[in-house]
Amino acid sequence: MLSLVQSLRKYIPYDKKESEDLGKILSFLENNQNCYSRTNLKGHITAGAFVCDNEGNILLNHHGITDMWFQFGGHCDGEEDVLNVAKREVEEESGIKDFTLGETQIFDVAVNEVAFNERKIEPEHFHYDINFLFVVNNHDFKISEESFDIKWVSISEALKLVDPNDYAMLRMIKKYEEYLTKN
Repeated sequence: MLSLVQSLRKYIPYDKKESEDLGKILSFLENNQNCYSRTNLKGHITAGAFVCDNEGNILLNHHGITDMWFQFGGHCDGEEDVLNVAKREVEEESGIKDFTLGETQIFDVAVNEVAFNERKIEPEHFHYDINFLFVVNNHDFKISEESFDIKWVSISEALKLVDPNDYAMLRMIKKYEEYLTKN
């Protein structure tokens, strides 16, 4: 199992914003209980999966609640193995089961504020996102009930679909471009 605190301490942030978020995540983990559970109303650790291929294509998720395009992901629901949670989310949200870890470590970290949810009666809180890069060879997928749509797009198409204020998603796209040049 991936030791999240140890992995985060070794993690090298991409930029100043990610460095700030990394510090917030470590502080959250070190100063709170139930960090992996929605019962922590301050926030909780979430796991994400940036799904791509080795040809410059990204599988984006048009999320059913936020109405935004971004990576796959979700709540840990008490599970501390965030890599396993990210894998589970890819399978649940896209039906994809055949993928490999593109990076041997965490791909990106971010802290996102979540607005009050009237339907769930959840207060405003934070998601402490731990993201992994997953590479697939097969472009087949299915759309889950959690999504409006899912589609394969080029990097330039992704940049048009992603909210221009979603700094973490834009950063992951940049990191993916760099990943392609190395592989």
